[in-house]
Order: sequence, then C-alpha cells, then structure tokens
Amino acid sequence: MHPTPFIMMILLAPSPAAVAAEPTTIAFPAADELPVTADLYIAHEDKQAPFIVLFHQARWSRGEYAEIAPKLNKLGFNCMAVDQRSGGEVNGVINQTNAGAEKAGKSTDYLDALADLEAALRYARAHHADGKLIAWGSSYSAALVLKLAGDQPALMDGVLAFAPGEYFKRQGKPTDWIEQSARKIEMPAFITSAREERKAWMPIFRAIPAQTKASYLPRSKGNHGSRALWDRFKDSAGYWRAVTAFLQEHFPPRQQE
Repeated sequence: MHPTPFIMMILLAPSPAAVAAEPTTIAFPAADELPVTADLYIAHEDKQAPFIVLFHQARWSRGEYAEIAPKLNKLGFNCMAVDQRSGGEVNGVINQTNAGAEKAGKSTDYLDALADLEAALRYARAHHADGKLIAWGSSYSAALVLKLAGDQPALMDGVLAFAPGEYFKRQGKPTDWIEQSARKIEMPAFITSAREERKAWMPIFRAIPAQTKASYLPRSKGNHGSRALWDRFKDSAGYWRAVTAFLQEHFPPRQQE
C-alpha cells in the first residue's frame, strides 16, 4: 500500500528531529509596558531553525495552540504562542495578557492587540530567531498579521492567516483596511478558512501581489481559525497537508546533524 501524499511529503522533506518541546511560559513588554504572556516551544537548539509566532482568535488565548505547536516542532519549527490583550480563555488556558490589560484599565479591542503582535515579533527576532521568522494569525489576528506583513515587512519573513477578514469597521477602519495593506505583501503568504468564509478573504488574497501566495479551502464545511487543525475535526488532515506543503516549500527546516 502506497503512503498518502501527506506522508510522502514528510518523508521527502528535510529530517528535523521528530521532537516536541514542553512549553515554557514567559512575558515581555509591549510598547505601552503591558506584560505580554507567551508559551515558548523550543524543540531545536539551532537558532537558525525557522520560528513561528502564533496568535489566537477572539475571546481566546495561547491555549489555541497547545495541540498545534508540538506538531510544528516535529516538522522542524520552533514556536511561540502568544496571549494578546484582546482575548479570553480556551482549552483551560486563561489569557494572562488580557487579564493584565483589564486590571490596568487598558482597552482590549481587536486593534489594541496590534501592540502585542508587534512586541511578540520583535521579541522573537531579538531572542530566538536568527533564521526565518513567520507570523501566524487566527481570525482577527489573521487579519492583523496580514496588515503587518504589508505595512512592516521587516517584522517577518512569511505569514499564515487562518480566516482573516475586514473585522475592523466598528473601530472606524475602512471596509478594505486589510486589503490596502495586502497590496504591499511581497513575502510568502498563505490563507485558509472554513469553506463558507472564502468570500471574506478572497479580495484580500487577490490583492496580494506576491507570486509566493497560496490558499486552501476544504471540500467539507471546515472550521474557523487555527482550530481547523485540531485532531477532533475529521477534516483537519487536509488543512495540515496544505500548511505543511506551504511551510516546506518556503521555509524548509535545516537538516539535523
């Protein structure tokens, strides 16, 4: 019996050590001095290993990636899952950045989280990522990583967006605010979502001029945000195949000695 295309993809890829790291919880300051909490998943000691910074969806926390980050470790990537101030709790993990922001009387709208995304990417670049740095967002943070990829490309080398959209009209932004920034994205970019959400991001995807862009839609209903990769969903394997193909094409892990 021949291996599936997904298994073949892994076998033909570079051979990073098939290990996953236990998370280490850290904190670093945003520009306004608010402590930003994150979980580090460092499975590869070489700082040249590609590094992915993972941002969660609305009302959630870094717990969105408790299952996903170890799998990315096994593919050869170091990771950091971040609590943004706009969030809450998921998978039993309380969003500490959000709790700190509320205690300090700071606003916790979607746009306020931009400061946390920027701080996390700068922190990762300064301390853990001598190689390629990739931003990965879910729902509202998927839109924000695309915004940063267009407006501040020095922050990252690639971007993955799970269910992005123009989510910021209530906060006074134009209905094409993310699309405006997407027109400037020149780095590898990947977008996916639940099947019915395609219409929310297709104008953004079409606006991206990069030849290295890719997208994925499941044949099934699919799921919103990065949770589409959770094992509990029967169609998660299709998302994983698409994500793995994109990462291995543009950010192949270094061959381990």
